[in-house]
Amino acid sequence: MDGAIARKAHEQHEADWKIGVDIGGTFIDFCALDARSGRVASLKVLTTPDDPGAELMTGITLLAEREGVDPAQVTRFVHGTTVGINTIIQRKGVPLALFTNAGFEDVIELARLRMPDMYSLFCSRPDPLIPRDMIFGIPARLRADGSESRSPDMEAVAQAVAAARAKGAEGVIVSLLHSWRNAAQEAAVKAEIARLAPGLFVFSSAEVWPVIREYERTSTAILNGYVHPRVSGYLTALEERLKSRGVPARAMLTKSNGGLMNAAEGKRACVNMLLSGTASGVIGASWLARQAGEDKILTLDIGGTSADFALIIDGEAQFGTGELIGEFPLYIPSVSVSSIGIGGGSIASVDAQGVLRVGPESAGSTPGPACYGRGGERATVTDAMVVCGWLGHSDMAYGQLRIEVDLARQAVGELAAKLGRPVEQTAQAILDIAVSEMFVEVEKLASRSGVDLRDFTLMPFGGGGPMLGAFLARELGMKRVMAPRRPGVVSALGGLVADLRGDFIRTVFTPLSKASLPGIGEAFEALAREGREWLAAQGHAGAADLRPSCDMRYAGQSYEIEVPLMPAWLAAGDIAAIERAFHQTHERIYDFHDPEGEIELVNVRLSAVGAGPALSFPQVEETDAPATPARRLPVYTDRDVETIDLYDRQDLRPGSGFHGPAVVVQEDTTFAIPAGMQARVDRHLNLLLTFPE
Repeated sequence: MDGAIARKAHEQHEADWKIGVDIGGTFIDFCALDARSGRVASLKVLTTPDDPGAELMTGITLLAEREGVDPAQVTRFVHGTTVGINTIIQRKGVPLALFTNAGFEDVIELARLRMPDMYSLFCSRPDPLIPRDMIFGIPARLRADGSESRSPDMEAVAQAVAAARAKGAEGVIVSLLHSWRNAAQEAAVKAEIARLAPGLFVFSSAEVWPVIREYERTSTAILNGYVHPRVSGYLTALEERLKSRGVPARAMLTKSNGGLMNAAEGKRACVNMLLSGTASGVIGASWLARQAGEDKILTLDIGGTSADFALIIDGEAQFGTGELIGEFPLYIPSVSVSSIGIGGGSIASVDAQGVLRVGPESAGSTPGPACYGRGGERATVTDAMVVCGWLGHSDMAYGQLRIEVDLARQAVGELAAKLGRPVEQTAQAILDIAVSEMFVEVEKLASRSGVDLRDFTLMPFGGGGPMLGAFLARELGMKRVMAPRRPGVVSALGGLVADLRGDFIRTVFTPLSKASLPGIGEAFEALAREGREWLAAQGHAGAADLRPSCDMRYAGQSYEIEVPLMPAWLAAGDIAAIERAFHQTHERIYDFHDPEGEIELVNVRLSAVGAGPALSFPQVEETDAPATPARRLPVYTDRDVETIDLYDRQDLRPGSGFHGPAVVVQEDTTFAIPAGMQARVDRHLNLLLTFPE
């Protein structure tokens, strides 16, 4: 064995590979890090909608062949998937039955009596995931204090089971009044269903998310059951495929809250991973921001189908509830992400009134944009970028796609003929509309959060984020853009750097007072025990970081806000500190507070966090080496054709800089840099773009 082969064998033997995977609408992304050498390998593979999971094996094989990633030396494998959310959006879940209290069969139909668009005369609410004839009322009743008024009628349960099975139900959701306070009736009904029909899977609302308000609790349980068979089957196949490829690491899954859980829990608590991909992107961006010393970030994640936005404040992602899963709200904690149907594959069209529109329909990966040469014939945002000249100068997605400029011009040309405009102007109009649609959504996010975006840095990632990010920053009046070294795989990176995180909740519904402190303390102690047990079940052997918070409101208000608490306040019974925290949070969100107002505590919450591996990317010393363009090319910039510089990302060294307009190409994406921006590479290999003051 010669020296080079011996060294390679030694390196492979010493490797400690950690792989993060994220599945999007067009590509599945891989980010692999050798924790011992610091070497990073990344990859994109086109998705296979007809056979979810097949692209995963393709990616592992390519990582082994191209990057020397030995599957047998993978010690951490983290996976984010869109199987759950796609099941809901496409309404391909299993038939479910809902067992609820007699007289309350219309809870999910009534919902909150709100219309999705209050300004549209033609707006309608989505059809429930469970039709009315699959909802069965069971005579049973708990009082509001949790005491039993009437025990469940098990004969009615038997009749409902028989009717549900006759109608084709494959699973049952049990949601009874006040189960957040006393889950005994739900548990009894669930046990009876399991005895009568072992072939039906059953979830009770209290075991999924035991929170006050019947609609929110019922809706969350329904989402969990609706996707359960497909998610469970997918995860089982995932584990088998990893085993067949010789990967010893147990599969971990990214969650909507930005944390991780193991696959065994993912099969049961499916609702926790519905927003795993979008959350992973924000967690990856948070980690990159902290590495670079950035404390205020607006993330822009553009894939093939959508653009997702989130705020990172003080280096931490922001959390909330009520995120939309398709047409339905999700009431478990999740990373706060706003989305709009504008992506690289978003289709442009001319409506009956002759108005040019973009999205939300997407070409996806099959057939994809016209320029991919995979059968797509309709113009997309990506095709518009090609026609303008920003794209088409190198292969895309690690050499898997070759851009067909003629096909892009043909697709955009059909729209141009309808509009009576030149092809380049039509392409520019498509890009302008896409940016303006994103501008509106980002402004909404900023207004809701009470932030001034001029104080933030934009971080674009995903395959399409760098294409449009600088243009959006310019429209928003933002002064800085930070583009990571591998923006196309930031969501996959998020899985690598994420912590284990479990969220737990108890509704207590009590005034905040000295008299209520013992009960509040007991609730937090119970959640702490549950959190530690959960971390142990996930295989975490280190210390548990327990983060308490409360949902609080002024007496008379209908809804509450979440207020983070310090464990020391709870241990000392410091009512004054808890009150101050609530008043300050209320002031920040609503611009007022009432120091004399009575405060109600609705829910106690606790996040149990187990720190993930301490990872870092190597830093490179900055030099004064100038940035040398690879060549010059014509690009339609805004309103005219201009010859600009093209740079290869791998040739840009820390400290080097240049001015826009310019194009920067790399394996996973292309950066479009408008005129007036100054670019510089930092020692973390981020590309920093700034507008001059």
